[in-house]
Amino acid sequence: MKNNGLAYAFGAYIAWGLFPIYWKWLHTIDAVQLIGHRIGWSFVMLFAFILVTRQWQDFKAVLTWKILPIYIVAAILIGCNWLLYVWAVNSNYIVETSLGYFINPLISVLLGVIFLREKLRPFQWIPVGLAALGVGYLTFTYGRLPWIALGLAFSFGTYGLVKKLSPLGSLYGLTLETGILFLPAVIYLIFADMSGTGAFLRSGALTDLLLIGAGAVTTIPLLMFASAAQRIPLSMVGIMQYIAPTIQFMLGVLVYHEPFDHTRLIGFSIIWAALILFGVEGLRARRVVGPEPVPELGEG
Repeated sequence: MKNNGLAYAFGAYIAWGLFPIYWKWLHTIDAVQLIGHRIGWSFVMLFAFILVTRQWQDFKAVLTWKILPIYIVAAILIGCNWLLYVWAVNSNYIVETSLGYFINPLISVLLGVIFLREKLRPFQWIPVGLAALGVGYLTFTYGRLPWIALGLAFSFGTYGLVKKLSPLGSLYGLTLETGILFLPAVIYLIFADMSGTGAFLRSGALTDLLLIGAGAVTTIPLLMFASAAQRIPLSMVGIMQYIAPTIQFMLGVLVYHEPFDHTRLIGFSIIWAALILFGVEGLRARRVVGPEPVPELGEG
């Protein structure tokens, strides 16, 4: 059972790490259209999965008007996160997107302190401060705030905060979120098609398959992650979450040859040191008080 969990977790994180390659194949298509297809096909596939696994009655039973507002907020946050990520990848900012997902756990901790009044252990303030120092250093060396990384980290961190307060599990929650965004996405895609700028059925069979496949590459890793979280300790899941941004970083530098000079190396190294300290402190604490939950993931 544990071996299956590790396989599911590795599969999910490696898939998320390789996301840039998939979106690069579709770099000629406007990012808003890509997200429209990603939302639309994800909802279709998630809904089909619920029907095939005979969960429709259970799903329908938990859908109430009372939970709708919080899932509208979650839907907007995940939609903005996906849009920013795809735009950044296809605008040659893969390295900066990886930075966003490296610092996301620390942003999540900070949001928990601010909004949930969670208390940090004294040693946890050190990695949070180091991460802030690293971002400040990169701001100075970039000549601008690394807004893509911060936008991804804060949008996904806030999404995790909202999900922590929401009642549904990951499958039902994401199905509802993509369902909320489904109609606006389809309306936009129809408008793009009528105006002659739509890519679907106009750019070749391979592009059409990749657009439809955007739903699969979104939903399959999420389902794998959900299965992994049920089978292996959450502390292990928490450590493994750095696989995805590490792969993205390597793709950006080694495959797509994005600039990464020694000044950026210093900034990233400060943040990596913060993450190592954060991970070590977390492992020590879990041995004393037991494992803490990790946020639901849905990279890129």
